[in-house]
Amino acid sequence: MRQINTNKITSTIARLCQEVNFSLPDDVLDALKRAREKEVSPTGQQILESLLENVRIANTEKIPLCQDTGTAVVFLEIGQDVHITGNNLTEAVNEGIRQGYTEGYLRKSMVSQPFSKRINTGDNTPAVIHTFIVPGDRLKITVLPKGAGSENMTRLGMLTPAQGRQGIIDFVIETVDKAGGNPCPPIIVGIGVGGTAEKTLLLAKQALLRRIGEPSPDTETAQLEEELLGRINDLGIGPQGLGGRITALAVHIEVFPAHIASLPVAVSLQCHSARHREALL
Repeated sequence: MRQINTNKITSTIARLCQEVNFSLPDDVLDALKRAREKEVSPTGQQILESLLENVRIANTEKIPLCQDTGTAVVFLEIGQDVHITGNNLTEAVNEGIRQGYTEGYLRKSMVSQPFSKRINTGDNTPAVIHTFIVPGDRLKITVLPKGAGSENMTRLGMLTPAQGRQGIIDFVIETVDKAGGNPCPPIIVGIGVGGTAEKTLLLAKQALLRRIGEPSPDTETAQLEEELLGRINDLGIGPQGLGGRITALAVHIEVFPAHIASLPVAVSLQCHSARHREALL
């Protein structure tokens, strides 16, 4: 049994909060560069050039890629042979968010009493934490700051089995089309299919963590990803919603078995500033 103290978890999350807001993963940066080469709209090309310059400045100056530094979504993959010692795990995660957002001068966006007083918590806590028990003796921590512009475009569809593959396509295309420029395209489209309502929403969010352009290992799912990407880019929304060829950088789908009477589908859109970073303890 391997022991990991919560102090290590806190310090790691504090570091990740800053790193993730100051620089994009290499796969996202490469995808933006490819998009710049493929975009046919002069306005779209100019926007993509500006986005790449923004990435350069943020990384060099250690300032946020976007003023919306997001809700802190934290994924914890805990090896079943790990023993967490020290403080309460949830408190340790939130302390890491608190330290990272304060020390990094990152915008604090979380408010309590969300349907009434909406009082800012002052430190961007609490985090949204998803915990999974996995084989092994390691702890994988992934931090995904989720901006409100893209998160507000999330949609859940409880389709009937008869709607099938075409129903999924229609729902996804309608969702992206209605979102327009709100999620700050070019976007990554995360899609969950199957399970229950809450499971498919989580699958859609997890789909955003896959490396851009890495297809599903399932051939049927990979074909659906490819078709949807083409259909979405045919919408003509373009970079920042001002027209063009590149509306989405990638479509990623995660699938889970479903009840015989259900076909739940969720769409989670991620803006061009697709920030996520991980650490392995």
